Amino acid sequence: MAHQEQWTTIKVLAWTKDYLGTKGIENARLEAEWLLCAATGLDRVGLYLHFDKPLNDGELAAFRAMVARRARREPLQHILGTQEFCGLEFEVSPDVLIPRHDTETLVTEALIRRPEARSVLDIGTGSGCIAVALAHSLPQAAVTAIDIAPAALAVARRNAERNGATVEFLSGSLLEPVAGRSFDLIVSNPPYIPSTDIDRLEPEVRDFDPRGALDGGADGLDLYRILIPAAPAHLNPSGWLLVEVGIGQAPAVAELFKKTQEYDHPMTARDPGGIERVVGAQRKDVS
Repeated sequence: MAHQEQWTTIKVLAWTKDYLGTKGIENARLEAEWLLCAATGLDRVGLYLHFDKPLNDGELAAFRAMVARRARREPLQHILGTQEFCGLEFEVSPDVLIPRHDTETLVTEALIRRPEARSVLDIGTGSGCIAVALAHSLPQAAVTAIDIAPAALAVARRNAERNGATVEFLSGSLLEPVAGRSFDLIVSNPPYIPSTDIDRLEPEVRDFDPRGALDGGADGLDLYRILIPAAPAHLNPSGWLLVEVGIGQAPAVAELFKKTQEYDHPMTARDPGGIERVVGAQRKDVS
């Protein structure tokens, strides 16, 4: 951003839209607005009420720094520090996967399958978005969340506090921290990107999301192969296991449920983009 006498709101937005556009950022105008809101403390309506107002030196310096970060393809959410998910606001950082709206499908399906659940387990909680959203919607349920990364658990704990949710956080791998315990509902959004695909992802994901939250092994299904057979021992009668999956993975994951022979009522659900995003089944009743 070259030095100029009067950087008004409207001029700054026009310049930034063009600049971010040259860096391959699709919604450059909208992102410029969000960054300028953060720099000025205004909301988007406020920006347009003050479209001819020059920015002061402090606002301009803060905005320049944020635009430079975004131009390097650092995610907008890392720069702003938060992301909305299921109507709640979550802190995000490089320690956790940025909550994605596709994942709201997992929360929705969990609420449809077990609205009366009294015990819920979220495996690989990351930012805590799934666990906190479920705790918010199921006030009668005791919600437990597991992650292997201590840094992620620290973010998740702050997010539970931020949203007034009571969640038990445990450190460890998959079901190990809940040995001997069972739940009405188990949900998970495990890493599911095939290892060789990671380098082809958008820079925002490839360079800034924690690799451990992305890498699902050679075909992306490593953790499903462990979790799906192990989960029935941790499900109460009529309990459900629901997992998020990547594009095109639903049939293979559904087959893993079938092969286990301990589940009934298999289901899949599509996200708003029409992609099969959630696969699940109910624990088979043992007669």
